[in-house]
Amino acid sequence: YFLDKSDKYDSRDVERLQQDDKWVENYLIWRHDVVDDTLKMIDESFQWRKEYTVNDLSESVLPKWLFEIGALFLHGYDKEGYKLFWFKVKHHTRDPKQQLDKKKLVAFWLEHYAKRDHGKPLTVVFDMAETGISHIDLDFVRFIVNCFTDYYPNFLTKIVIFEMPWIMNAAFKIVKGWLGPDAISMLKFTNKSDVQEYISGEYLPPHMGGTDSFKYSYPPLVDDDFQTPLCENGPITSEDEHESKEEVDADTKEAGELNEAQNLNQKKMNSIEQITKSEETDKTEVKPKNAKKALTTFKGPLLHISPAEELYFGSKETGEKKCLIVLTNVTKNVVAFKVRTTAPEKYRVKPSNSSCEPGTSLDIIVSLHGGFAASLQDRFLIMAAEMDQSSGAGVPELTQFWKEVPRTKVMEHRLRCHVIESSKPSSLTLKDNAFSIPAKTNEDLHIQLTHLLQINRRLEEQMNRCLWFQQLSVVLSLLSVTVAAFCFYLAYAQRS
Repeated sequence: YFLDKSDKYDSRDVERLQQDDKWVENYLIWRHDVVDDTLKMIDESFQWRKEYTVNDLSESVLPKWLFEIGALFLHGYDKEGYKLFWFKVKHHTRDPKQQLDKKKLVAFWLEHYAKRDHGKPLTVVFDMAETGISHIDLDFVRFIVNCFTDYYPNFLTKIVIFEMPWIMNAAFKIVKGWLGPDAISMLKFTNKSDVQEYISGEYLPPHMGGTDSFKYSYPPLVDDDFQTPLCENGPITSEDEHESKEEVDADTKEAGELNEAQNLNQKKMNSIEQITKSEETDKTEVKPKNAKKALTTFKGPLLHISPAEELYFGSKETGEKKCLIVLTNVTKNVVAFKVRTTAPEKYRVKPSNSSCEPGTSLDIIVSLHGGFAASLQDRFLIMAAEMDQSSGAGVPELTQFWKEVPRTKVMEHRLRCHVIESSKPSSLTLKDNAFSIPAKTNEDLHIQLTHLLQINRRLEEQMNRCLWFQQLSVVLSLLSVTVAAFCFYLAYAQRS
């Protein structure tokens, strides 16, 4: 493909394909590990990406009115913790002159999210309340569907269609044909009475039976709705006053022990010189007693963050309410960082707004407080930026630094929450000052999935053989009965 069509691809996509194993893996998963089908999809998506200049799409190159009407945006999460991609159909009208810009807006949002959250899947919501014949645009709907089926691999979890008018029943029969058999099962037709099977009320607007007070507006660009950074002692709420003194004292003691460990570690680091960056990372990780390194690490340009994607909290039954995030500074300068969350009322983060010295590691303890439980919809945002050597690292200096630092120089990484029932989590969790090794990595799960698919294929082959033998047996039985009946008929005729 590359030799024949290299001029039809964006060189940045080719370079990413050669370096990003996760991207390749998503293509393979979406095409059931069939290499020829995977190559065909990569070829088609790469040509499309260059045609729509996907890598260069930004707010500045698209008309401002496209963002202002609010027909397309990202907001909230479904019950499985997947981001919601909203299409407010009532705000869309057919206009051939605007069609290309509207399609580029879809590509902009998908690429914006894919780069920000590293290709985590989306749930598409077609909100068709208050729509009529003037809003029907099958060409645009087909483009959105094709983005997920042909251009963005393994990016779609489900399509929730809310209150589809009866006049569009025939149109969506056509849409089903575009989706194909694998994606048809992802269609979920809902109304006000059952939409909360897929999306909880906190992320549904009132007309859908929810309690979400979110009102779309632009600017700024709608984001994850991360709140202001958490303070070290957690949010100030009335619930804090009711927490037991023992719990507060335990938290304080724990934080003190961690700070002591970090101070000792930094003193040791001062005596270590002229070693490679990877050796520094291994030798300087600050971990409480019995801590074990997570198997997944996000390797950013400023910080390595472990775990890479998920914080594992226990359910109410297991009682595991604390997780560990390890930050490792891989630069030669001090790196300032702060932590934000979509649910500041639930969590305490220690420290939440601080700095990390060059070549050292720092532990961040994330803990639930009060009677709260972790949710799949909860997200954490870690922001980091390099500081000048002359800058101080106190609270006033950090506050001023974050006011002045350009957004382009800020590294961002997001972590999602995962609730586990087992007492053996698959990520770093903290309970009684002990940590557990991850049970399974993404690679393990992918190997198991591939193995299950192979077993499934073998079972299908065996079933097909059994059905073939069954049909053959029926035919032979019928033939035997026919022959026997004919013989009896001949014998009877001779006697007559």
